[in-house]
Amino acid sequence: MESPRDRYVREHSSHVPEGIEWIAKQTHIHTNFPQMLSGPVQGELLKILVETSGAERIVEIGSFTGYSAAWMALGLPENGHLDTLEINDELEHIMREGWERTGVADKITLHIGDARESLRKLHAEGTVYDFAFMDANKREYCEYFDLLMDLVRPGGLIIADDVLWDGKVYETPLPRDRQTVSLLDFNDKIRRDPRVEVVMLPLRDGLSVIRKL
Repeated sequence: MESPRDRYVREHSSHVPEGIEWIAKQTHIHTNFPQMLSGPVQGELLKILVETSGAERIVEIGSFTGYSAAWMALGLPENGHLDTLEINDELEHIMREGWERTGVADKITLHIGDARESLRKLHAEGTVYDFAFMDANKREYCEYFDLLMDLVRPGGLIIADDVLWDGKVYETPLPRDRQTVSLLDFNDKIRRDPRVEVVMLPLRDGLSVIRKL
C-alpha cells in the first residue's frame, strides 16, 4: 500500500506518459509481482539522469515488463539506443506494445537470454555504453558489475536497483539468505572499488548511482 509520503512525492513529480501508465496497468493485471516495477518517481529520475548525463547508449539488465526501459528511452536523444537484457520471454508482448504506445520502440533492442552471456557478447562486439541500469538477479550483481566495467565508458553511470533490499542489508543480526548476502557483498564491493564513486539513495528499495572514473 502506498504511504502518504510516497503518494505526496508521486503527486509532486512530473506526469507519467500514457504509454508508461499502460505498461504499469498491464503489469498489475498479468503478473504476480507488480511491485517489481521501478515506479513513476524512480522512472522519472532515471529519465532525468539519462538526459543530464548526455547518454546515447544504454544497457539495462532485467526488463520485466519494459517499464524502466520505456522511461530511460524517453531520455535518449533522437540517435540514442537502449539494449535491454531479459532471461524470460513470457512478457515480451507487454514490453513491445508498451514501447510502441510510449513512442520509443525504435530506440530499444530486446535481448532474450542469460544476462551475463549477453553482456560478454556485447563486449566482444566492441559495444561501449554511457549508462547502465541493473535490476535483475541480485545473486549476480557482482558479476554484472564486473562485466559492465568493461562496457561502460569512463565518466559513464551504472545504476543499481534494490540495494537496500527491504532493509535486510542493515538488520541485526544480518539475514544469511543468498540474495541478501550477495547484495551485502555487492554494496561493499563498489564502496571499496577505487575505479568508481558511488552514492546510495533511499529511494524505494534503494538505488546506488555509480560513476566510473
